[in-house]
Amino acid sequence: MQYEANTPDDYIAKVPKVRQAIMQKLRKTIKNNLPKEFEEGMNYKMIGYYVPHSIYPMGYHCDASLPLPFMNIASQKNSINLYHSGIYAKKELFDWFVAQYPKYSKRKLDMGKSCIRFKKIEEIPLDLIAELCKKMTVKQWIDIYEASIKRK
Repeated sequence: MQYEANTPDDYIAKVPKVRQAIMQKLRKTIKNNLPKEFEEGMNYKMIGYYVPHSIYPMGYHCDASLPLPFMNIASQKNSINLYHSGIYAKKELFDWFVAQYPKYSKRKLDMGKSCIRFKKIEEIPLDLIAELCKKMTVKQWIDIYEASIKRK
């Protein structure tokens, strides 16, 4: 589901009431643990965390007017999703997350390439997400990103 929102607060106000508290907790967990150089805002109609143009002026290669995306959170129809580009781009981080997940949750990991789906919102492993947020700096993300794209 997509919500027409201009700010993260506006986005959370538009999700179903039953999800608003956990979305606030998830947002707070990310903001408190993600390196400060990442900025928060709306990105792809979700709450996004990205490298601002002030740090990476070239922006996202698909649309240079957009900042370099890193993480997003969204309330979807059947789950709350965390999208993390670093997990997709760095195998060691993916392997770490998959190995750690059972220590924080009894549920089977429901994960796509960079999308982690949480269907039981009361069981979102906030402590694990906090650790994940600390695993990559802006510089590391830019280096990984630049190594994986070819600019025209």
